[in-house]
Amino acid sequence: MSVIPLVFTSGWASGINAYAVVLLLGLLGRFGGADSVPPALERTDVLIAATVLFLCEAVADKIPYVDSVWDAVHTVIRPIAGATIGALLASQDPGSLGEVAAGAVGGTTALVSHLIKASLRMAINTSPEPASNVVASVAEDLSVAGLVTLAIFHPWLAASAAAVLLLVGALLVWFAVTRIRRFLARRRERKADRAAGRTPAGQAGGASRMPY
Repeated sequence: MSVIPLVFTSGWASGINAYAVVLLLGLLGRFGGADSVPPALERTDVLIAATVLFLCEAVADKIPYVDSVWDAVHTVIRPIAGATIGALLASQDPGSLGEVAAGAVGGTTALVSHLIKASLRMAINTSPEPASNVVASVAEDLSVAGLVTLAIFHPWLAASAAAVLLLVGALLVWFAVTRIRRFLARRRERKADRAAGRTPAGQAGGASRMPY
């Protein structure tokens, strides 16, 4: 069962930045002597492609609204990447977890973390300044780099941290949705109050008043 925490952590990280996960695992396997990394991720062409795509995401992920478009495009890509990485990791340790089961764990975790990331980014984009996007993007990249590296050497510790971050992210999404709903409800109430206040003033003398 030793591959499970690594699959879970890589799935969470793939939902945030799949290209960074492929790049980090490939580098750790090729140059860091990580036996748990499948050879497919260590290939030169894979590392080059992951580097180019990671750099593209590093730019797009820090631009307001562009990041949300990028997230929308990757709603399919990130879960597939998480499932693929999970299956490849399981193939390195065939006695612990089946490749199909590992793919399901990695893909599901990636989908959940992606949805949380995309939702929080949409909430951040309601702010007119770009600094919050840059801070959020850098924090995500550092979290992915830190947990993926930690997962190679201390998989259960990394998986525990990923689970906590997943829970915190879900709570932040719930909080943001609640605040947005309250804001919209107050705005509707203010519009209704203003409309009610203007109606009597705009009526001609003797006209019947509309009930409110």
